[in-house]
Amino acid sequence: MRSILRTLERATLRDIALVCLADALVGASFGAISASGGLPLWVPVALSVLVFAGGSQFAAVGVVLSGGGALAAVATGLVLNARLLPFGFAVADVLDGPWWRRVFGAQLITDETAAFVLRQDDGRRRRAAFWLCGLALFVVWNVSVVLGALAGGLIGDTDALGLDAAFPAVLLALVLPSLADRRVRTAAVAGAVVAVAATPFVPAGLPVLLALVGLLFAGRPGTREGCEGRDGREVREGREVREPQNSQNSRNSRESRESRKGASVEEPGVPVIEREEAR
Repeated sequence: MRSILRTLERATLRDIALVCLADALVGASFGAISASGGLPLWVPVALSVLVFAGGSQFAAVGVVLSGGGALAAVATGLVLNARLLPFGFAVADVLDGPWWRRVFGAQLITDETAAFVLRQDDGRRRRAAFWLCGLALFVVWNVSVVLGALAGGLIGDTDALGLDAAFPAVLLALVLPSLADRRVRTAAVAGAVVAVAATPFVPAGLPVLLALVGLLFAGRPGTREGCEGRDGREVREGREVREPQNSQNSRNSRESRESRKGASVEEPGVPVIEREEAR
């Protein structure tokens, strides 16, 4: 754990702590809603341990409390959790090691852990961000759900407290730095437009999946802009560094050729003094 803490920057550690605080409020809200709706304590606890996905847990409990069956609740949760499939592709490089570690790591893939991994460029930092954020969120979320469920009706109307706004607000703060990239910004805007346009016509959870269409508008990497950027400067700088070396090598080769030409004029085996007297 100490090595992970030393690997990550202080700003990243602070952001992970803020995300854990926000998720603690949302987890307490989920536990309180479940308990106040009449569900036994083990239901929200089991959902938090086995599902570990806030949006899907809220949706499943909402279906059950509104009179829906267990199959409808499971189907709703699966639809919402389908967004984690592309997240798994994006963070697959951090899930190395034996099979049991990969299985447990897959359980920790959430919106937050994916966001922190994608913010890191170095492989070591990506792994450190994933495991630190994932483990911290797993512990904080489950503890807060238990506390919220035990509190039950003491919290009352959680919507009035605005706890449901904490989670998307933190995610928005994590995403904003990535929008400085034009390709990411284009994909995000296109995906948001598609999701908002589809919301009145499709069931809950599907607009999030349809937002992936925005990736088609991101363009391909390696465009002219990228070539003229840092890599282009490195290429030009490398050429400027190599050109003096090449000129120096050419001068050395000319001097070598001239010396060999002078040596060919001299007659082998004749002393230098005798050649001077002959001239």
